[in-house]
Amino acid sequence: MAAKTVIIDHGSGFLKVGLSGWNQPQMIYPSVVNYIPCQENPGPSYAQRQVSLGIDFGNPDTFSYPIQRGRVINWEGVEHIWSFVVQQYGKDHDCPVILTEFPLKEPTTRKKTLEIMFELLEVPSLLLADQLEMSLYASGLLTGVVVDSGYGLSRVQPFLLGQCLPDSKRTLEFAGQDLSTYLFKSLFKEKSDEHNIYQMDTVAKTQMSKCYVPKNLQEALDFHQSLPSGSDERGTYQLPDGTHVELTALEQLAPEMFFSPQVFGLQGPSLPQILVDSIKSCEVPGQPMLLSHVMPCGGNSLYPGFTKRLCQELNSGHFPHKATVWMGEKRNFSVWLGASVVAHFSTYRSQWVARQEYLESMRL
Repeated sequence: MAAKTVIIDHGSGFLKVGLSGWNQPQMIYPSVVNYIPCQENPGPSYAQRQVSLGIDFGNPDTFSYPIQRGRVINWEGVEHIWSFVVQQYGKDHDCPVILTEFPLKEPTTRKKTLEIMFELLEVPSLLLADQLEMSLYASGLLTGVVVDSGYGLSRVQPFLLGQCLPDSKRTLEFAGQDLSTYLFKSLFKEKSDEHNIYQMDTVAKTQMSKCYVPKNLQEALDFHQSLPSGSDERGTYQLPDGTHVELTALEQLAPEMFFSPQVFGLQGPSLPQILVDSIKSCEVPGQPMLLSHVMPCGGNSLYPGFTKRLCQELNSGHFPHKATVWMGEKRNFSVWLGASVVAHFSTYRSQWVARQEYLESMRL
């Protein structure tokens, strides 16, 4: 393909964008758009709205996520985001585009995607890439189990010699946004508001700097209870009036919900349970190789203790063979990195769609 390719990994929570050849995306942005009334033409009965990228801090109630749980719920918002990206990265160089596909595709999703990319944005060529497959290639492997836990979904997909095993794919509609919602409600109780800028900042800082996955939940709870009040290890957050409030044990251990959802009043299996189920659904001769290459990725895999706990759960008697969990340094960017690698694969040439081919097919 061309020397430069625009890579767009559009997730439910974050947009990762950049040019191929780099070892990380050059732009990481919340996957949100905001709508504010257009003063130039407000309309007699229905306020005409203008869409823009990101959060308008003057009107924080107006933002929304155009993709939720891996599904597009607002194509106007998606179109606006892609238009911004192509104008920033592709217009001057007429670059081809690799776009990672949305995990839970509706029948019309691919058609709408091609329409926006070729008819509206006029990109010269497009490759729609599977997110989990890209994560596999980012590791440099062809065989293994990708465990992806992002903002909207948690997914498990085994691969054997570069081929996905579709019958073994598992998906949980449970991920980072559920952890954030828990912290909003736990920290701010009945006053919780996920559009409140102060609360948003507090939750984000708590997640990034205070939360972790314990090796053993009960031991961690006992340890937390033994700490004296005011201890730095208890963790604190600050109220608008400057008052510092200590975090509870479960607030600090919030990522435990991926391993013990019932403790947080959540239904359904844990992430290790669907991982074990996925591997056991594969043919027995291939299981040792899959177990030796378990690859966590996505933002939730960055919580301290996450990968070690996942390995611990896998090696707790489910299989006769030892599991090895790979811990890539940039595993939150693994989908984007894999797509950046694939941009230079000649073996993917047949999967690219050229704009001219698309336009000709539409005339038939």
